[in-house]
Amino acid sequence: MSRIESVSVCIARVPLDVVTSFATRTVSARDYCLVKVRSDGGQEGIGFCYVGSAGGRLAQIAVEELLAQKLIGQESLRVEGLWQEMYSDSLLHGRAGVVMRALSILDAAIWDLNARTAGVPLHAYLGSVVNDKVPAYASGGYYLEGKTPSKLGDELASYVAAGFSAVKMKVGRLSLAEEEERVAAARAAVGDDVLLMLDANNAWRDLPTAIAYMDRYERYDPYWIEEPFSPDEIDLHARLARSVATTVATGEIGYGRWYFKELLDKGAAEILQTDALVCGGISEFRRIAAMAASYGVTVSPHWFHDVHVHLVAATPNARFVEYFPDDQVLNFRRLIDRQLEQREGALLLPQTPGLGFAFDEQAVKRYALSGSQPWTTIR
Repeated sequence: MSRIESVSVCIARVPLDVVTSFATRTVSARDYCLVKVRSDGGQEGIGFCYVGSAGGRLAQIAVEELLAQKLIGQESLRVEGLWQEMYSDSLLHGRAGVVMRALSILDAAIWDLNARTAGVPLHAYLGSVVNDKVPAYASGGYYLEGKTPSKLGDELASYVAAGFSAVKMKVGRLSLAEEEERVAAARAAVGDDVLLMLDANNAWRDLPTAIAYMDRYERYDPYWIEEPFSPDEIDLHARLARSVATTVATGEIGYGRWYFKELLDKGAAEILQTDALVCGGISEFRRIAAMAASYGVTVSPHWFHDVHVHLVAATPNARFVEYFPDDQVLNFRRLIDRQLEQREGALLLPQTPGLGFAFDEQAVKRYALSGSQPWTTIR
């Protein structure tokens, strides 16, 4: 048994090498909130999340002033109780947004701490379905200056050549004709047997517009259409799901099991992209995934393959890990000391305790907003 002795927090801002666009926004840097939860036995668990392209300090304030004190001196194995106490104390501030992300980060760090203390990989600590590898899809296809449909096709074909049988690209930013040209080039490049996922990043505001684009896209047999509308437009997601043949996937910025229950009850998504570092932590992810299983719905979590590889391995109704082959968009990869290994479109499960990696302290110091003393510690 071990008690939580301290919580350390840091905000790192990592610039993108190349300014990158989605359907509705353009990103030049990413803020990450990093935490370390230390026990009186000397073990340390880590948590992290993307907290926007600006304003990352809001997450640090949530950790420092609202949540961390609930953990100090507490038994780390009392995970459900700690989650409930953090959630209850943040009802007026959170339930969504940056406060829920801060709670998610801390919850993930506690799970990591407990797995490291037990001396087993996180997926094993959670109760693995498999213990060797999990399927992944290669995520890319962003809008870049000068990136033609042909270049997009070459990018996605390179993922197939690396062994992936499923790939994802961005859609929704350009005109109908331009978008069809991009999707056609992608399908021609990857071939008919590769799953092609489309991610609209909240591109559309009404059903007729979405259907007009989907009429063009469906000629190329997409596996899913992701985030077609604002995440709060659950009814629109449900209406689109009833109107098109392509499966609707969403939920990457959904918070709490209650949001996901509404998605499920309304038939708004057949694939949930629940992000454990956003939705309420590993604890809440497990609740959401179990609930989805009772609806016959699969889970393919969003982003942060370094943590989701463990959760997909331990979730019977999980299908894919989203994997980023390089560090250009998911540049969080520059902040850690070990990368996942992929082989023939699958990610090999770490076999070392906990998450299987640590923060690269030199990199954290380089990108920390607070300069040479990146960590603030709460005891």
